[in-house]
Amino acid sequence: MKLFDGGRAPNPRRVRLFLAEKGIAVPLVPIDMGALEHKGQAVRSRNPLQRLPVLELDDGTVITESVAICRYFEELHPEPALFGRGALGKAQVEMWQRRMEFNLLSSVTQAFRHIHPAMKDWEIPQIPEWGEANKPKAVEFLKLLDGELANREFAAGDDYSIADITGLIAVDFMKPARIKVPEECTNVLRWHQAISSRPSAAA
Repeated sequence: MKLFDGGRAPNPRRVRLFLAEKGIAVPLVPIDMGALEHKGQAVRSRNPLQRLPVLELDDGTVITESVAICRYFEELHPEPALFGRGALGKAQVEMWQRRMEFNLLSSVTQAFRHIHPAMKDWEIPQIPEWGEANKPKAVEFLKLLDGELANREFAAGDDYSIADITGLIAVDFMKPARIKVPEECTNVLRWHQAISSRPSAAA
């Protein structure tokens, strides 16, 4: 088994955090995305979309997409449960994972890819107006999240989950996307500080 890893990019980092929370060690194959190595044969032959991360199992089976890889390891190593427990708990984690994905991480990613000068050869066409349009979307979701976090410690309830991992990845990615967490979002700032302090955040 080996994991083709893309360093600090959001999705590769999401899988590494998940594995760190589980205490699972998987051999990494570093891929330099800055040098466009993810477009090379090693990745392209395993994932025609040329995206990372890519998990290759011992028998050669390939799994792509970060959350799918995380779900695979959740099934193999159910503790600690990072996708929730029971019907309601799993539904709540799924709900907040998707909210974090679609309303926060996606908006931050679009802002970064369409505004940052380093992405001009990646995002073709790069549309700065679209990048700017996504900044307030991310901020508005953070305001909604702030109200939710007034009543609980973590994104989906009382337990840390993949929703928190996705949220952490998204908020950290706001810096290169040039988006700031509003100062009035004190609950978001408290939550972010707490989950950033977990050992897994350094993965």
